[in-house]
Amino acid sequence: MSTIPSHADPAEQEDTVEPESKTSKKKAIAAAVFAAVAFGLSSIVPSVEIAWVTAILLLTIYLFAFEVVEVDVAAITIMVLLGVTSLLAPLMGIEQGLVSTQQLFDGFSSNAVISIIAVMIIGAGLDKTGLMTRVAGVILKVGGSTETRIIPIISGTAGIISSFMQNVGAAALFLPVVSRISARTGLPMSRLLMPMGFCAILGGTVTMVGSSPLILLNDLILTSNQALPETQQMGTFGLFDVTPIGLVLMAAGIVYFIIAGRFVLPVNKSEGISATSTMDFFRQTYGIDYELWEVVVPQGSPLVGKLLDDVEHRFRIRVIAAQRGNDVRIGPGGLARDVGIEAGSVLGVLASPEHLHGFTSHFQLEERDDLETFTDALASNRAGIAELVIPPGSNLVGKSARDVWMRKTYGLSMVALNRGGETLREGDGIRDKPLQPGDTLVVHTPWDALARLEKDHNFVVVTSEYPREEMRPQKVGFALLFFGIALALVLFSDLRLSVALLTGALGMILSGVLNIDEAYEAVSWKTVFLLASLIPLGLAVETSGTAKWIAEQTLVLMGDAPIWVIQAAIAVLATFFTLVMSNVGATVLLVPLAVNIALGVGANPAVFALTVAIATSNSFLIPTHQVNALIMGPGGYRVPDYIRAGGVMTVLFLVVMLLMMNLIF
Repeated sequence: MSTIPSHADPAEQEDTVEPESKTSKKKAIAAAVFAAVAFGLSSIVPSVEIAWVTAILLLTIYLFAFEVVEVDVAAITIMVLLGVTSLLAPLMGIEQGLVSTQQLFDGFSSNAVISIIAVMIIGAGLDKTGLMTRVAGVILKVGGSTETRIIPIISGTAGIISSFMQNVGAAALFLPVVSRISARTGLPMSRLLMPMGFCAILGGTVTMVGSSPLILLNDLILTSNQALPETQQMGTFGLFDVTPIGLVLMAAGIVYFIIAGRFVLPVNKSEGISATSTMDFFRQTYGIDYELWEVVVPQGSPLVGKLLDDVEHRFRIRVIAAQRGNDVRIGPGGLARDVGIEAGSVLGVLASPEHLHGFTSHFQLEERDDLETFTDALASNRAGIAELVIPPGSNLVGKSARDVWMRKTYGLSMVALNRGGETLREGDGIRDKPLQPGDTLVVHTPWDALARLEKDHNFVVVTSEYPREEMRPQKVGFALLFFGIALALVLFSDLRLSVALLTGALGMILSGVLNIDEAYEAVSWKTVFLLASLIPLGLAVETSGTAKWIAEQTLVLMGDAPIWVIQAAIAVLATFFTLVMSNVGATVLLVPLAVNIALGVGANPAVFALTVAIATSNSFLIPTHQVNALIMGPGGYRVPDYIRAGGVMTVLFLVVMLLMMNLIF
C-alpha cells in the first residue's frame, strides 16, 4: 500500500529552506542598512521630531519593500507606533506625540476610505445583475473574432469600467468575459488578458474615483493645506479633471498593443476555456486524454477498506463521485480523502485510459463502458471541468488543497495546477503545494458549487459558460438607477464624494440588488485598513516639517534643473515606489514631498501632487500590482513577459502623462 507522502522529499526541503534562508539574510542586511541610514540622518536633520519621523518613514518603506509582514499589518503597526509616541514623548526628547491620539483614527472616517468602500459595493451590485455577461455579448457582436478589433473593445470597456471602480475589481469582473470571448473565437487568453489588465490599470487614471491614490489625493491636499499659508492654499480636483490625461493614456496603451502586440505578447495555449465536456477540455487545453469513467468495487477486491488518499496519488487518478446503496457522494461535504471504500461501491473516476486500466487491473475492479450510476449527477448540465484563479487577497494563499480539505469544503476535485506557465497534474503533488496568487486551478465540480464560489473572495471563477444559479438580472434597473443617482450627485451637487457614492451603494442594498452580507463581502477590508492606517503617517510627515526638509534637500541636489525635469524625476520616483510597495503607501509618502518641492521651485504644488497620484498607476514592469498578479495564471504569463511588454508601457506611460499634464495644467 502506498499513500501520499505527508512530508516533502528531503531534496525539496533543502531547496525550500535555502531560498528562505537567503531571503531572511537579505531582510536582515536591509534592516541593518535602513537602521544605519536612519542613524546617519538623525545627525543632520534640523530637529528631533524630524529625526523620529524620518526613522518611522524608513521603517515603513522597509516593511513594505521587503514584505516583512502583510502590508495592512505593516500600516496598522506604523499607526499604532505613531500613537504610542504620545506616551513616550519625554523619553524620545520631544514635547508631544508625533500625531495626536485625537487624530490617530481619523483615517477610518475619512472621505477617501468611505468612498472606496462605497465604490466596491456599487461595483459588486452592477456585477450581481449580470451586466458583465451582457457586455461580453455586445463585444462579440461588435468586435467579431479578429484580435485587432477585439483588443480595443475589451481593453477600452475594461478601462472605462475601471474608471468608476477599483481596477482590480474591474479586472476580476472581466476575467470571465475574456474567457468566454477566448472560447468562442479561439484567440489565446494570453493575447487578450494583458491588454485588458493593463487598460484596467490605466482606466484608474480616467476619473478621481478610479484608483485609491486618486481618491486619496484630495484628502492629502487638504492635509498639506493645514501647513501652508493662505496664499499658497491648493484647490482640490473635480471628478473629471484628470479625464483627458486618463483617456489619452488608455488610448496610448490600446494603440501600443495593436501595433506592438504581435511582438510583445506571448502566444500560450488558452487556459481559459468554456465549460465543455471533460474530454474536450483536456484535449484542447492541455493535450491530456483524461476521461470520465465509472468503476464498480466487487466483493473481495483489495481496494475494499482502503481510503481514497491511499490510491489517488499512487495511481494518478481522481475520484469525483461515489455511491454506496442509495447514498451518492459528490460536491461539498460529500467526498474527502479520508472516505473509505466499501464492497459494492460505484466510483466516478477522472483519469487517462492508461492510468485507469492500471488502477482497475491492480484492484480487480469492473469497468463500465458508459456512465450508469452517475448519468444524472455527472451530466454536463450538473457538473464538469472548470478553472479558478487564486486572487492576491485570498485567504488560501500559503495553504495547500490538503490543508483546507478543498474537495470536502468547496466541492472542488483538483486535477491540475497551472503556475507560471507550468502545468502540474494528479500524481505531481498538486494538493500538497501551498497556493500562490495567480495560480490557476483546474477542477471538477458540480455547477451549483461553482456558482456559490463566485461570491467567495478566495477565488476568481474564470470559467463562464456553465449552467449556473440565477443571479439578479431583474434588479438591473435598480442597479443602473442608483449608479446614475450616485454619479449625478458627484457631478451636479456639493455633496462630498463619500456621501454621494454611499447614497448609490445604500440604494442598491435597500432595493435588493445586494443584501447586506454581500455588501460586506464586496469590501476589501485589507485595502480599507491599509489606507486608513497610513493617513496618520502622512500627517506626521507634513506637520513635523519632514516633508519640507526632504524637499529642500532634493532641491539642493537637483540644482537649477528645469521644472519639467524635476516633475519627471518625481514621476520616476513614484513609479519605482509603486513597484516595491503599495500605490497607496507610495502616494501618502510622496505627495507631501512633491508639494514642498513644487513650492520651492515655483511650480504648481497641486499639479506635482497629481503627478504622484497618477504615476503610482504606472505599475507594469513586474507582476507586483494586484491586477497583474490576478491575470498571471489564466494568461500563462511569466515575469519575462511582463518585463518585455511592461517595460515599453512604463516608458510610454511617463512620456504621455508628462506631455498631457504640461499641456492641460
